[in-house]
Amino acid sequence: MAEPQSLDVPANGYLVVRASGAAAARAAILGGRKDPEDVQLLLRCPVPRVGRDSESGAKLTFADATLHLQPSGVVMLTVAAAKLSISFAELRPLMFRPVEVDAPLRALFAGAVAHVVAAGPRLDPHGLAHHLLGLAELVLRSALRVELDRVDALAARRREALEYMRAHLGEQSLGADKIAEALYISRRRLYQLFDDGQGVSERLKGLRVERAKALLADPAKAGRGIAEIARDCGFTSAPHFSRTFRRATGRTPREFRERALRG
Repeated sequence: MAEPQSLDVPANGYLVVRASGAAAARAAILGGRKDPEDVQLLLRCPVPRVGRDSESGAKLTFADATLHLQPSGVVMLTVAAAKLSISFAELRPLMFRPVEVDAPLRALFAGAVAHVVAAGPRLDPHGLAHHLLGLAELVLRSALRVELDRVDALAARRREALEYMRAHLGEQSLGADKIAEALYISRRRLYQLFDDGQGVSERLKGLRVERAKALLADPAKAGRGIAEIARDCGFTSAPHFSRTFRRATGRTPREFRERALRG
């Protein structure tokens, strides 16, 4: 079973990127104009003990970076946002949500952190600050690339699903099972494509209503009956169509048609 995730203790192998401070966090979530001063990377991964000085709970602070190994096993790296070559707007897809980090990058990050903690007191602080900034850049850029690729792939599959829905709206049997089968994905995967609160059935119903509105407003289709348009849009009956259409538009199909054709 997967471990619970939060903004403070992400699950093993997951990265959380957040703005530092409550005010900055609110601005980041709500789209404030001012970028935060600091960006925090929280990654839970096993950090090897390198040297006698390495210990759980270690903390190193520099001018533009702070490294903190928390007792929970989370590594928190805080860096000055202005020192990053990635703008805060570009980082927004990563903000305040757990993002999985692959094993090679986790191992590289954990090893670098272990060596910094072990040798940090004997190294130049300015050089270490630049080293930590570079480490943050590496993790952020790698995670951002993976996340953007994932989002692009989801968007492409979502478009495929919508195109299939539109092409088969007239089929009353059209539903989640049939759509998933046509796209060669599982029903669960299909629901993940539409996890924006509307879901598959509501999205399908919305597409059918939009198709019906277009047909009802078309003067060339004025001779077609309401029941015929209902069938063309995949509704099981004219009464079902009328109820659904009225809930969505505030008017019956007949009222909508009369006003659309007059206008």
